[in-house]
Amino acid sequence: MPRPTDSSRPTNSSGLTDASRPAGASGPARMPRLVPVASGDVRHAAGADVLAVPVAAAPQGESEPQPRPGTADAAVWLGLNTSVLAEQQRFRGTAGEVLGVPLPSARDDGAGPRRLVLLGVGDGSATSLRRAGAALARATRGAERVVTTAGTGLPPADLRAFCEGLLLAAYAPPREGVTDGPRPPAELVELLGTDEGPAFSRAVVAARATWRARDLTATPSSTKSPHWVADQARAMAAGVPGVEVEVWDARELRRRGFGGVLAVGAGSATPPCVVTVRYTPPAGTAPRRHVVLVGKGITFDTGGLSIKPREAMVPMKTDMAGAAVVLAAVLGAAELELPQPVTAVLPLAENAVGASSYRPGDVVRVLGGTSVEIANTDAEGRMVLADALVHADTHLAPDLLVDVATLTGAASLGLGKRHAALYTADAPLLEQLRSASAATGERVWRMPLVEDYTYALESDVADLRHVAAKGGPGGGSITAALFLREFTGGRRWAHLDIAGPGRADKDEHEVTKGATGFGARLLLRWLEDGAV
Repeated sequence: MPRPTDSSRPTNSSGLTDASRPAGASGPARMPRLVPVASGDVRHAAGADVLAVPVAAAPQGESEPQPRPGTADAAVWLGLNTSVLAEQQRFRGTAGEVLGVPLPSARDDGAGPRRLVLLGVGDGSATSLRRAGAALARATRGAERVVTTAGTGLPPADLRAFCEGLLLAAYAPPREGVTDGPRPPAELVELLGTDEGPAFSRAVVAARATWRARDLTATPSSTKSPHWVADQARAMAAGVPGVEVEVWDARELRRRGFGGVLAVGAGSATPPCVVTVRYTPPAGTAPRRHVVLVGKGITFDTGGLSIKPREAMVPMKTDMAGAAVVLAAVLGAAELELPQPVTAVLPLAENAVGASSYRPGDVVRVLGGTSVEIANTDAEGRMVLADALVHADTHLAPDLLVDVATLTGAASLGLGKRHAALYTADAPLLEQLRSASAATGERVWRMPLVEDYTYALESDVADLRHVAAKGGPGGGSITAALFLREFTGGRRWAHLDIAGPGRADKDEHEVTKGATGFGARLLLRWLEDGAV
């Protein structure tokens, strides 16, 4: 069977195969094209670069890994004893384990694939399949055509997990001025024994949301000013039905009273702005609850006059991850044409050191008139979020309000790098977000809103103090959440502190090194499931 040309290859009916790169970045990456193939015949892989077949880990009480659909057929077709190969290489079929098997050079005649891959799918759970998909993406970089039977017979939720893992691990960050980056992901992945369905299109949209969030977050701050992010929001929303973008510059923020955003951005040569992105469902859609997502958007954080140590400052281009995540979630909701109206608010500023920087000891009046005593200019995130939350409460009429932020080092100290801290007193909202977390593998841990700690917000010179005084109750992530709660107007609200999982120091399964885009899929799945 000859290798199909670009013009003859089937297309993914979702039409959503590429993630747009930020302006100014080079080394554009394309998401692999996922194509369902109804036939499960492994001979469809003739001429392919790779044929990947699944192998499960041995069940309890047994010692040998278990072949899954297509593995035995591939062994017969290619004249291989996969059991012996697995035993020789100590391949156990654990989730994400890969064993590459080069095939005779005679296969270059198109009679078979160039390489066989045994792909470990572990216990076959959604988590294991997501990891298997990620491993396949990394093992096939540089390939043009990959064929796999790993999706054969999977229920939609498991197939989606596999596809998302594959697409997420295929990501590489934008590279400015570099032409020889990492090998590109596979161009085409054909999944045998599957048919076109929502698992494909929704996996692509969810993965693309994460790609968008990663791209924006990974872009260097030498490029990424607040207004650059605003321009990216406009560009990404252009042509997406039902989406409108509004940008307020510093002059408009001053007129409206956004004191927190203006104070944080005062020391920078690049002025702040606030971006609002609204998605309105198609006409005729039954009314649903209005969700407002607020994302911290500090395009670089020096700490201000309370300056950070050099080592802590290096990754601070990622301090606008929350804004990137909520933008990506709203665009994803629009691409899926969800019945849920969703609005994202992005308060964007650079926290720099300058002659006009705000100072420890200052009192700042945020939107709505609340005065805040500044104790530490490196706690700038809660100041821009205060403005944005008040704006959401007073002008956007949310039924549900969720903020996302790389807010506190305390959250990552307490929970490490793989869990986000989730704060909410709303039991139904908690369970909905937990359910979305379980479905996407983006892990959250509920943290307490300890009422006994509210004294830490008391000030002698203002309505509130935004950072606890020395000798306070501790629990910096908790007191930050309590501070934010003051600006939610008593609405149904959740706070997601992604300081830990928002960044990664190495590739791990579907997570890629650097900006992770954590939360984009979680929020999108929550919206898909019908946030109520």
